[in-house]
Order: sequence, then structure tokens, then C-alpha cells
Amino acid sequence: MSADFFARHEALLNQAVAAAATRGYWSPFTEMPSPRAYGETANDDGRAAFDAQRNKPFILEGVDNKVMGGAEISPLDGALGVTYPKLTVDQVVQAAGNAWQDWRRAGPKTWVGVSLEILSRLNRASFEIAYAIHFTTGQGFMMAFQAGGPHAQDRGVEAVAYAWQEMSRIPTDVQWVKPQGKNDPISMHKHFSIVPRGLSLMIGCSTFPTWNSYPGMFASLATGNAVIVKPHPGAILPLAITVRIAREVLREAGFNPDVVTLAVHDANEATAQELALRPEVKIIDFTGSNANGTWLENHARQAQVYTEKSGVNQIVIDSADDLKGVARNIAFSLALYSGQMCTAPQNIYVPAGGIETSAGHVSFDEVATAIATAVQKLTADPSKAVEITGAIQNSVTEARIEQARALGLPILADSVALVHPQFAQANVRSPLVLRADATEPAIQKEWFGPIAFVVATESTDHSIALATDFVQKHGALSFGAYSTNPTVLKQLQDAAEFAGVALSLNLTGAVFVNQTAAFSDFHGTGANPAANAALSDSAFVANRFRVVQTRYHV
Repeated sequence: MSADFFARHEALLNQAVAAAATRGYWSPFTEMPSPRAYGETANDDGRAAFDAQRNKPFILEGVDNKVMGGAEISPLDGALGVTYPKLTVDQVVQAAGNAWQDWRRAGPKTWVGVSLEILSRLNRASFEIAYAIHFTTGQGFMMAFQAGGPHAQDRGVEAVAYAWQEMSRIPTDVQWVKPQGKNDPISMHKHFSIVPRGLSLMIGCSTFPTWNSYPGMFASLATGNAVIVKPHPGAILPLAITVRIAREVLREAGFNPDVVTLAVHDANEATAQELALRPEVKIIDFTGSNANGTWLENHARQAQVYTEKSGVNQIVIDSADDLKGVARNIAFSLALYSGQMCTAPQNIYVPAGGIETSAGHVSFDEVATAIATAVQKLTADPSKAVEITGAIQNSVTEARIEQARALGLPILADSVALVHPQFAQANVRSPLVLRADATEPAIQKEWFGPIAFVVATESTDHSIALATDFVQKHGALSFGAYSTNPTVLKQLQDAAEFAGVALSLNLTGAVFVNQTAAFSDFHGTGANPAANAALSDSAFVANRFRVVQTRYHV
């Protein structure tokens, strides 16, 4: 059955490998929730499946359901009421370890075929997953569908493509012959086996539970490792659905479904740390805070640890043809999912003496006001704004807004509460935009959420120097800049390469600094403190397996 899965998806796999090599636009899945692509009743069916699951136990076939856990609170409308099988760390590790024995022997074609079949079925479940993400994270539904569905699945396919590419470089059997002059040559047969590392722990986050999880999950699964999926306690359901579908495919392929297991825990339990320190766990994928990511890097020494942590994302404004277009683009980036994205910009550097535009010289205050005004216009109509801002996922983020306001910095655009037209109790806030000087200590740390600083610098050179220094010290996943000067553009590119951060130049249209596209954009570089890996590249997958050889005379 599993060999059939490889044959079924081989054409798609070849397209994915080619797309990763050419880096042009390609996606195996349709990003718009259209009836033509997903079926006339797909939206209604997905919503019905989500509604039917609320206030009920989430049952995983073949899993001990005696102890249940889970207490997700929707940012939109309160408690989900869903409970999940809650296994001990020993139970999870033992189940995954037992299932891995047959899985590790199956070989690359089986691993890749099963992985792609899981992803194709996840795509068919995109609406159910989207509603689960919409209600657990507070994302607007369109973002929940796109980022949590097809775009996340794209990243999964991308990881599988890289895994296949790296594994297929290794031949299985070769005849090695060494000439010996007048004597008979030495002849040996050599067999090379792809050997997975073992158990892989995927630690999910609360804001993008599938997008941030699928790359590591499928990079590990496609290289023959068993995967323990540990969701964030605030966003379990999207990954529980993912695990359920993965287990269905594994069972059909003739494998113990515990190759993919679900590890649920309460918010006050140290399950992630306990799992991370188990000697059986050889790979860890993590997205989240600096504190937790650094702890994993320092303590889980038995594992290969891939982390995406926090950083200070920045924009440099040197000059602009279309200041209104610049302001609108930046405003959208600040408002998108209320800044609850690891790529959301925070510090916006503008020379204190102002900038040059197509309309002439513009002062710092005019630039700052243009950005603030664009934010206010974008969020003026709550019924439209909520589809962009979503809701605040965590009360800690809301408290952070008040902490930023308490800094006493001049307010350019205040954060105001917006009334969600569908969910009256949803916590929706517009971005807070503050004015700061380059010496302000607050700009040297991440303020996760709808918080931004327009920073007055001595010059563009000073802006670039600040941005470079902050990337190297604090990390960043995105870096944006605006300039009409070719010399400055080259200077910016050189600075970004030196600091190790992805750069976006002169975005004024429908592409934003906090968005990346699978098969084309590398998410993260692994070259600054915000992340030690890139999603996805060869380095992200190649160390999830090793090669063991057997040789003998013939």
C-alpha cells in the first residue's frame, strides 16, 4: 500500500523538487477556499465538523482514552470544551519507540509516499483545520485557511522534497573495484542504508500551530523518524486533527499508527521539557520564545535541535517614490494578525532630518504621521479591520500593549479596542505606534504583538548600522527597507547578508515583509540568533538521517 502512495504522488514530488531548485512560484494546493477547488460543500462540511467536535472528547483510534486533558480558550468565543487523550511521557515515548522499529526499516520511498499522502489528505481537510485555527488562534478566517491550510501544507511538501532530494543522492548498492596493476583487482560490494535518527519531538506554538509545525514534522517523518507532536496547550485541535489524519494513513499503509503520536498537557506542566530530555528523542523542532528555545539548545544535548525564536524585525526608510504606498504597506504589515507573527516589523528607522520623495523633501514627523494615519485608516472600520487584525490570542500580549504605552513615549497611533461584528467577547486591538529615539532601550527587545516604534536616527547610515547591530545581537526573521538610491540599496543588501537576515526592498503593493512563499522564500536563515535553521533547505533535513554501510568481498 505504501509503495502505491509513492507512485501516486511521484509526479507531484518531482514538481516539488524542481520548484525548490528554480525558486519560482509553484504550489501543489489551491490557496483560495473556492468550491471549484475543494468542493461545493467543503466549507459547510468543515464548519460542521468543527462544531460537532466542540464540547466533546477528541478520540484517537488505538490510543488509551482513559485520561483526557485540554482546556483551550478561544480568543473569539470562550472555551472550546474539547478534551484529548492525555498520555504520560513514558507512554508516549514507549508507543513511538515501538512503532518506529518497523517504520525505520521501510525505506525512503515508503516514508516519502506516506508523508505526501498525509499532506494530500490534510489539504482535503483544509476547511476543518481552518476553523480549528480560526477559533484557537483568533486569526481571521482567510488567514486561518491560507496560512494554516494550503500554505502550511506547501511547507510540508517542501520539506519532503528536500528530504527526498538528500536521501536519493545516496545509492543503495554499488560494486567497488580497485585496480591492482598486474594483480587481480580488489572487488567489494557495498550497500548503503538510510538510517533515521529515532524519535522526533515537534513542539507547536499557539499562533501558527500548523504553519510552524509541518516543516519539522514532515522533514522528520519523510526521513524515517517517528514523530511526537506536542501542541501548545492553547492550540491543540489543529494538530490533533493533523495527527488523526496521519495515523489513518499510517494504518492503511500497514504500519503501527503510533509512528505519529499526540502529547497533550496542561499549561502548568513541564511535558515539553521532560520529553526533550528523554534519551530516545533525537530530533527537536521548536517555535516560540527565546527563553524556551535557548533552554532546549543548552539542555537537550542528545538531540539535533532546530529552533525558531523571537527577534527584533526592522524597516529602514531612506527615501521613497510613493510615501503613501510605503505607509499603506507598512500599516498592513503592522496590523496583520495584530503583529502576532514572528516576521512582523517592529522598529521603523527614519532619519531625524527627513527623507526625499517624488514630491520633495518630507520631514521625520511627516513620515511618522503618514504611517500612523495609514494604520488608523486601515483599522477605522472594525467590520473590515478584524479580518486583517484577527484577535489577540493571549492575555500576555494584551498586557504587553499596556506595558509599551506605559513607557511614556509619544503616541503616534494609539491602540484601541475594536468590536468584532461576529464575536462580541473577542479581544481585538489596533496597533500601537510610538515615537522613539535611537537611544531608547525599549527598541532593543521584541514586543510581540501590535506594537511598533518609529525611530529617529542620525542618518540612513545610522539606521542601517542600528539594524545590522540589532540583528546580530537580538536576531530577526525579516528586514525591510525603502530607498530610491542604488548605492543605498546595495549597502542595504550587503548589510543584510552580513547580518544574516532576509531583506525585502521597496514593497508598496500586495506583498508584505512578514509574508513568505514556500518553494521560493527561505523562512529564516539560521545565520542570526532568531533561528538556527531555515525553512526549508538541505541543512534542515539532511541531519535527520545518517548513512550506514555494509561491505563484503565478492
